[in-house]
This record gives sequence, structure tokens and C-alpha cells, in this order.
Amino acid sequence: EIREIFLEMGFTEIRGPIVELAFWNFDALFVPQDHPARDMWDTFYLLKPNVGDLPNEGIVSAVADAHEFGGETGSKGWRYKWSWSEASKLILRTHTTSVTIRYLAEHKKPPVWVFSVDRVYRNERVDYKHLAEFYQIEGIIMDEDVSLRDLIGILTEFYRKLGLEKVKFRPSYFPFTEPSAESIVYVPELNAWIELCGMGMFRPEVLKPLGIEYPVLAWGGGLERLAMLRLGLKDIRILYRNNLGWLRRVPICL
Repeated sequence: EIREIFLEMGFTEIRGPIVELAFWNFDALFVPQDHPARDMWDTFYLLKPNVGDLPNEGIVSAVADAHEFGGETGSKGWRYKWSWSEASKLILRTHTTSVTIRYLAEHKKPPVWVFSVDRVYRNERVDYKHLAEFYQIEGIIMDEDVSLRDLIGILTEFYRKLGLEKVKFRPSYFPFTEPSAESIVYVPELNAWIELCGMGMFRPEVLKPLGIEYPVLAWGGGLERLAMLRLGLKDIRILYRNNLGWLRRVPICL
């Protein structure tokens, strides 16, 4: 249903590798190499092989400069010595933004309207609301003169098509977007506002090292949270227990 909504709105679906370089998962997105999200307690690192080949040296050097002193972005960067070996490590992707940033690096001219609904991995303790592997809904738009207002309108329409009429947006923080925000929707059955996705505009420190000259809108959130709302579940693990009795009771169309 979510895939159909994206396609109706003019998006194209893209896919990417599950085993990913830390470079595309973190560095190209201006996530510093000492960020807590890169710790082994949050990210699955591969043991064998443990490193991969970085892309062409021009892109890597531009990303390194952005981290160290801002490069040509107008930023001061993170002010540390960037490590090529750290960027070469292989991981299980922690978000599908690694897929969209790879795509942008190869498609630098607008319009770009793409999405993915695919699996990601986090080193989480599994409980009723956390999984170590789950699905993320991701979308980006690169186009001339797009703004945060356009992103708010697109996400409002996306949720409306899912039957979620009341939507609010509040400021937030992410290393790779500025301005950044979160979308929250009102769920009548719970009599509560629920956070659904993070969103924002990619920072110059993300775009300029890749040679992208146009604004990029980005957002991402968990598929399971939406599924739990639609199916009235209180335990996320039910979605993966393969209980045939429960599966047969769930209507195909709601």
C-alpha cells in the first residue's frame, strides 16, 4: 500500500546493498566518525571481510575535507582528523539513506523523486517495541527551488492517503539535514500523537562534496510503526512470528 502511494505521487523505487561501506552509511551524510551511532553497540560491523573499496578519490577527499574543515561548503566542519580506514569498514546498513545518497551521487541533475521500502539493521535489544532488523520507508526529492514547505505538503498528502488526517511537524536535529523536523500524527484509537518520521533538507556539507547543486528534501521512518497502528498491535514482534492463525485473521485490505 505504501509503495502504491509513492508511485501514485510520481516517485520511482530504488534499491541498494544491505552490506554497506561506513563511508556511504555515515561519512557521506556528514555523520562524524566519533558519533555514538557508529559505535559497535549500535551498528553491526562485519568481521570477514571487514573492509571494502571506497569510491573514487575525488569524492572521498571532498567528503574528508568537509568533515575536517568544511571544505568548500562554507562550514567549519567537525574539526578532527578524518580516517580513511574508518570509512572503509563494512557494516549492515543502519538506514536506507545510504541507498539514496549513493543514488544522488550518480544522478546530480533534477528532477529526482525516489523512494525505498527496505530492510535495515541496528544492534538493538529485541523487545515489544524494538527489533534488530526492520523496514524503513525512505524518500528524497531533488528539484529546483524546493523547500521545507514542499516537504511538509508532500508528507501531509502521503499520510492523508494512509487515512491519517491530523499531522503536525516540530523542529528536530539530524547530522545530515538542516532545517530538520519530525512528523507526528494523531491516532484517534490511542487518543495520542505519535511520531512517525524524521525529515529535513540535506546540508551543504552533504551535497557539495558530491557535486550536487540543487536542494534535496529527505525523510525516513519505520514501516513497522505504521503497521502496528493500522493493525492495532502493541508488540512489534508479532509481525515476525509467522503465526498462521493471526495471519489468517488479518484482513488483506483495511
